Amino acid sequence: MENNKYEEIHKRIKGQTQEKQPGLESKMNPEPIYDDDDYQGSGKLKGKVAVITGGDSGIGRAVAVAFAKEGAHVAIVYLDEHEDAEKTVKLVERYGSKTSKIATDISDEKNCKKVVDQVISELGQINILVNNAGKQFPTNDFLKITPDQLQKTFSTNIFSMFYLTQAALPHLNKGATIINTSSVTAYRGSPHLIDYSATKGAITSFTRSLALNLVEKGIRVNAVAPGPIWTPLIPATFSKEEVKKHGADTPIGRRGQPAEMAAAYVFLASSDSSYMIGQTIHADGGDFVTS
Repeated sequence: MENNKYEEIHKRIKGQTQEKQPGLESKMNPEPIYDDDDYQGSGKLKGKVAVITGGDSGIGRAVAVAFAKEGAHVAIVYLDEHEDAEKTVKLVERYGSKTSKIATDISDEKNCKKVVDQVISELGQINILVNNAGKQFPTNDFLKITPDQLQKTFSTNIFSMFYLTQAALPHLNKGATIINTSSVTAYRGSPHLIDYSATKGAITSFTRSLALNLVEKGIRVNAVAPGPIWTPLIPATFSKEEVKKHGADTPIGRRGQPAEMAAAYVFLASSDSSYMIGQTIHADGGDFVTS
């Protein structure tokens, strides 16, 4: 898929909002590009099992599809977006992969343990863990960030990574990989997403520290820091005007699509990145470069 396709869809996106986070992909107009037809799998993840949080839509869906193209079986963990999740399952199974679909709130430690138990029961193993789920609450006035908002943001964005990684670790063997979704906001900051940016900064440090902790076990930990990507979280978070302008101020001049993120996750999940630990791939249209 040529870049002009991504530029074309960027121009077609109008102002739109959704009432509830993390949002529904099926209600976006136009829907994000989650499958790049030019991306051809080559068996890099054949026979492996990946767990992807936020796997029903957005970046999670694109990663699930790319992993399936590479031969992996995929467990999709999501909150309550059942229609989106079912579509993702069908997309993954189209490439011959087995799936497990799990609806739960991973900000609860007990639920994370249940996720791992279900994946082991249905798919037999875990080789790749993608900690991708997140939420954000734009707040211009720092004094209006409430304890409740702070708790919700940190519980979903970073606490869940601790819980799920701890639950999965006893099942991860040498050669396993963990990939965390950080954000460009962890590096350049954001005046209206202070609590969200703080969680993403924590994820970056978590990635580096966990990588050093697990390297002797032969388990590699890395991260991807996306920039402004067209996912359901965007219309579920911002105003119509903000959605319309989303990503236009990046050096590349547009927002990114989930399909443009997927190859970075494949790279970090596969042996192609065997000499990388604790690193972050910046896929942000040059946003971090100019900050």
